[in-house]
Amino acid sequence: MTGLSAAEESRSRGGVSAFVRLVRPQQWIKNFFVLAPLLFSGQATDPGAQVKAWLAFASFCLLASTVYVMNDVIDREADRAHPTKRRRPIASGAVAPAAAMALAAAMLAMSVTFAFMVGAGLLACAVAYLALNVVYSIRLKHVVILDVFAIAAFFVLRLLAGSAAVGVRPSVWLILCGGLLALYLGFAKRRHELVLLGDDSSSHRSVLSQYSTTFLDQLSVVLLAVIIVSYIMYTLESETAKLVGGELLSYSTVFVLYGVIRYLYLVNKRLDGNPTDTLLTDRGLLAACVLWALYCGGVVYGVIG
Repeated sequence: MTGLSAAEESRSRGGVSAFVRLVRPQQWIKNFFVLAPLLFSGQATDPGAQVKAWLAFASFCLLASTVYVMNDVIDREADRAHPTKRRRPIASGAVAPAAAMALAAAMLAMSVTFAFMVGAGLLACAVAYLALNVVYSIRLKHVVILDVFAIAAFFVLRLLAGSAAVGVRPSVWLILCGGLLALYLGFAKRRHELVLLGDDSSSHRSVLSQYSTTFLDQLSVVLLAVIIVSYIMYTLESETAKLVGGELLSYSTVFVLYGVIRYLYLVNKRLDGNPTDTLLTDRGLLAACVLWALYCGGVVYGVIG
């Protein structure tokens, strides 16, 4: 007999790897939205803009991890009833709630410091992101449709943060495309949760009882169409499109079209609903994203055309 409880034994086995899993570094890929304004503003070759944009990226990565940790502490009992979330470090007992909150406080302090170094605009976006997360955790995640709209707002705030960091006026078309894409991914994730959890879905996330797969499938079709139209408009009518001239940027639509259709296929075929995990594991989807970024970068910076 070692005299250790099950939770203590789990923590002793987890070590540093448990804390790494706790902050979810794989989720930082979402914060590449922060770098989009740097790419499309034509400032990606400016060292000063690069430093500010990457500081903004780092700030939002730390801020997002802070929110993940706090939510895991709050939701640890509900997560233990989930087939996959029960393996999370706090829910499984690998990390103590007190240690997790200490880590969250340290990351929050670093995030605010980086934002302050860049400027007031980025700091305001970071504060808004954190405030919205609090409102989401307390209320919005329990309100049908608004729960996913709040998630989409997080991505919009990332785009606004990136624009503030490099000092450019955010394109309404870029904001619209980013927000619509986030809505599309968010509702697809709700569908995944609904199918995965079945009759137990509402016990894990109460708002799921108000959704149905038929409704979510219809939403996916509508949003898919609107996303494509909005992106085409961005490539033809935005300030970036006018700066580039011609129609070269609009040809990148093929990568966007393939990407969103591929994701819809994966959600329905393999029941993959987590956007980050799907992007990192599906070669076709990852290739579409990389080729899109390379092509757009080539057009904006004169390598193509």
